[in-house]
Amino acid sequence: MFKFKTLPSSIWAIDGEWIPDASLGKRLYDLPQETSEEEVFKEMWNAAGADEDSPHPFLKLTLSRVVSFCAITRNVDDEGNVTVELKTFPQFPDDDEATIIGDFLEEIGKEKPLLVGFKSSVSDMKILLQRGVIKGVTAPGFCRRPNKPWEGLDYFARESGHIDLSDVLGAWGKAMPSLHELALACGIPSKINGTGDDVAQMWLEGKYQDIINYNECDALTTYLVFLRCCYFAGIFDADQYSFEQQLVEKLLLDNTDEFHLKEFLTQWQNFSEVI
Repeated sequence: MFKFKTLPSSIWAIDGEWIPDASLGKRLYDLPQETSEEEVFKEMWNAAGADEDSPHPFLKLTLSRVVSFCAITRNVDDEGNVTVELKTFPQFPDDDEATIIGDFLEEIGKEKPLLVGFKSSVSDMKILLQRGVIKGVTAPGFCRRPNKPWEGLDYFARESGHIDLSDVLGAWGKAMPSLHELALACGIPSKINGTGDDVAQMWLEGKYQDIINYNECDALTTYLVFLRCCYFAGIFDADQYSFEQQLVEKLLLDNTDEFHLKEFLTQWQNFSEVI
């Protein structure tokens, strides 16, 4: 199922959130500087073919601004101990886009984890590259490539440093499941506090923390689907799969002061009772 017969010691399940880049939109469509963000967003969506059925059509990644990136990280130490943590970027409230992307890629460059996402080969990975270049980020560690395939992970070689679960599980056209559909079918929480279409409105309303919370939950969903795939592929046996899920449960229990994580845990427990 995966190219990897065994998992590397470091794995990150990643997910990012982005909104239309209002500054670029003003330049692109020659709008007055005093034009509000909401008006610029509408102009950009209209140019992308917005209609009644699709008011927020997909914008090219180049035209979008990264506002959050999250990862569920799994690390195994030299003694075989497994830890699961949540990493969130921005790390500080006033971090700008270049800092978010730069810090995220710098961490990846240092740890060289296997990256896991959903539709990440055409979205999350590409927006990090495109917007990183646009914002003048430097990421030598992330971009460094091994001389030979067996000498390390390579984020620019297909199936080397990155697994896109939509490639593994996907199908053509309308047969392609969304992460939301796939997760709920597996009894895994998804989209409990909004959808991707809500992110821009959250931004306009100043609900930045809500975006980060939503992003964290999406990363959790991605990671739990990944664990399920590992069990399917025989990378984990039943006991190991149960143990890996318990690590995620502990992560959530340790952060029940965060309402969105408590809600995620509650829904997951409720699903377990039904499925």
